[in-house]
Order: sequence, then structure tokens, then C-alpha cells
Amino acid sequence: MATFDDVRAFLASETGLAVVGTVRADGTVLSSVVNCGPVDHPVTGEPSVAFVSIGAAARLGHIRRGSAVTVTVRRGWRWVSVTGPADLVGPVDLPDGFGADDLRVLLRLVFHAAGGVHDDLEEYDRAMADECRVVVLVRPDRILGNA
Repeated sequence: MATFDDVRAFLASETGLAVVGTVRADGTVLSSVVNCGPVDHPVTGEPSVAFVSIGAAARLGHIRRGSAVTVTVRRGWRWVSVTGPADLVGPVDLPDGFGADDLRVLLRLVFHAAGGVHDDLEEYDRAMADECRVVVLVRPDRILGNA
């Protein structure tokens, strides 16, 4: 059985895209593509798979409604899939005691965990704020794959 340490090692092996699935109100699945990385949840400390979403993304409404989230990552013929509940941390989803600067730092942390690099992090911060970006933290209830 795969553990989160296996997920962390798999995600660190290279960067790339992941498919994210959420469930719409009508029961159909919405799939989209993101960059993701392993991080410790900023409130609970739990290991999580995290990605950054634009504030207007439909998937955020699904998550707010209670949809579980599945993140699937492929590297050649190997893959890993993490499914579980997700927490949102963004301008309108700030946990108690979490301020705007904490969000800025978390957005950078997730960006780097997903393999992102940027020549001007202050410009990155401005873009994230302008787009009302939200961090999605998926807490693994189930881990599948052949990684």
C-alpha cells in the first residue's frame, strides 16, 4: 500500500502536470489540469497535495460544496492518485489567524513545491493577488497507483 512518503518522492522525481477531478452538483466529474506539489497543511500540519487555482474556477465551488478531490499524476507509465477532502486557503477562504501575508507565503510555497520558478517573486505575488488565487490542499484518504 502506498504512503504519503511514496507520493512525496514520486512528485519530487520531476515536475509536470496533474489531472484534478471534482464532482459537480449534478454528479458529473469536472476534470482539469494543474501543477501540484506535496506540502504540509499550514493549519493542521497534515501532509497534503497542493495546487493553486484561479479564484473564479468552478472547481472551487465544488470543493466549497463538499466535493472530494482526486489528483492524478503520471510520469511515463508510472502514476499516483490521491483522493480526499480539500481545504481552501485564499482571499475569501482564510483560516482563523491566517492573514494576507501568510497567504502570500503559502502561495509561494505551493508554487515552489510544484516545481515553479520565477525571476520576480514580487511580480508573482501581485499576479496571485490580482487573480484572487486560492491554495487547494488535498488531504489523502486514499492513495492508488503503481509509482
